[in-house]
Amino acid sequence: MAATTMATSSTVVGLGTSTLSSPKKINLSSGFLKSPVPARNPLRLAQASGGKFTCFERDWLRRDLNVIGFGLIGWIAPSSIPAINGNSLTGLFFSSISTELAHFPTGPALDSPFWLWLVLWHLGLFLSLTFGQIGFKGRTENYF
Repeated sequence: MAATTMATSSTVVGLGTSTLSSPKKINLSSGFLKSPVPARNPLRLAQASGGKFTCFERDWLRRDLNVIGFGLIGWIAPSSIPAINGNSLTGLFFSSISTELAHFPTGPALDSPFWLWLVLWHLGLFLSLTFGQIGFKGRTENYF
């Protein structure tokens, strides 16, 4: 009698939980995607990666078109001052582009001044955009 009871209980346990209770749902969520179901905890932030701990905010770049516009103007204006033998950095860069396009299928040579003007112009542009982002967002978020 004990053996049949054991067999029955193991059969119930083996077939088990899926037939006696409701089936479990598999949760295939990620920390990178926002859950379509609203959070039940009112203390949880609505945009906080579905309640998971993250090191960065969701909008860590905090892109703003004002920074791009003012940064571009803030770099083109000083780089257009004729300070290099009567030419500006922007003028030298754009004239070197047209010189290199004159022999189009062939790329610029390694000793071409195009590379110097390209690196200097873009380095200045990216520095002004970076400092513009730091300054603009620092000002709007009251860092300084």
